[in-house]
This record gives sequence, C-alpha cells and structure tokens, in this order.
Amino acid sequence: MSELVFFSGTMDCGKSTLALQIGHNRSARGLQGVIFTRDDRAGEGKLSSRLGLVTEAVEATEDMDLYAYLVAQLSKGGKADYVIVDEAQFLAPAQIDQLARIVDDLDMDVFAFGITTDFRTKLFPGSQRLIELADRLEQLQVEALCWCGARATHNARTIDGEMVVEGAQVVVGDVNRPAGEIGYEVLCRRHHRKRMTSAAARAAALSPDVLPVTSG
Repeated sequence: MSELVFFSGTMDCGKSTLALQIGHNRSARGLQGVIFTRDDRAGEGKLSSRLGLVTEAVEATEDMDLYAYLVAQLSKGGKADYVIVDEAQFLAPAQIDQLARIVDDLDMDVFAFGITTDFRTKLFPGSQRLIELADRLEQLQVEALCWCGARATHNARTIDGEMVVEGAQVVVGDVNRPAGEIGYEVLCRRHHRKRMTSAAARAAALSPDVLPVTSG
C-alpha cells in the first residue's frame, strides 16, 4: 500500500540530500515523480542540498492545492508514480491533508521531509499535521552535532552569532551564514536553553573574566 512518510530531523542532518537520493533511485528504475518544495535556500522552484546537489521542483505556494495540481497534471497526460516534498514544515495544515489525499485517492507514495520545531522549540503547523497524519515517521539517522560535540536536537536563529528567540516563525536562512545576516545553528538542548551559540562560546573562552584552569 502507498504511504505518507515524514522524514524529520534538525537542520543540517541531510534531509534534502536524502530527498534527492530517493528521487534518483526511483528515476533509475524508470519511475517518474513530482517534487514540491517551499522556500528552498537555492531559490524558488529548487530542491538543493548543502552538498551542492540541485534539481528542479514545483514551488508549493501558500494557496496551491497540491492534490488538484497533481490531478490536473495527470489529466493532461502527465505521469507521476510518487511525490517528494521538501521543506514540508512550511506547508499549511490543509496542504498536508492534500498530501494524505494523494496517497489515499491516487495510490501514490508521498515522501515528506522537514524539521519539526522552529527556533523557539515550537512545532511548525505543517510538521504537526504530518505527525498527526503520516503512516510512518522516520528520524534521520545522520546526526547533526552541536558545537560542543553533543547530538544537536534544536534549531537556533542567530543574528551576528547571537541567538534570538523572538520574531516571525518563518524567516528563510541557512546554517553558516556570514556575520550580520540572519542565520541558523543547530544546538543540543542544554546550549539552546542557555542560548550558548558557537560564537558565544568562543567569546566566553576569550573573555578576560574567565580564569585560567591550573593544576596542583
């Protein structure tokens, strides 16, 4: 039976790379898919990974009915065997319902990829609906790491390296952005709670107020 599968993880854990790999594996077997994305780092209508891989995709705008779009393509003689959705956290809950309808009514597998929580540790509405509806939830096995070396579990928004906890839920950015730009960093829960980014940790280590550790 076809499934709605939600692959989730923090930023920088290889979600988009896996989405591209799944598409590649199926196309190698002669299957054709439709790829939806929203607000990809590479620009509109792109699915990209941090490894430098990019493919064309359909930009899932806020008012797009994904089920109706697919039916229209099939009605015009198009072919689709499966659907891939990247940045699924940005979709509206109603669009997640449309993905479930694609699975149930069109008998297609839908593979959705996204992060579960925002920089405030609150669930994205799209991710919440996926958790409620998905036939299967998959945690990405490639672990992103906090600057301290622990497993990263939270996404932090930064400005000039400083963590911020207020602002719009959706602001497009990426990890490793230059200073002065809105960026993101993955942190373990401990350092997210303390708002200790890698830049803040470096600054603290260089502070004259930090006493050197001596032995004896």
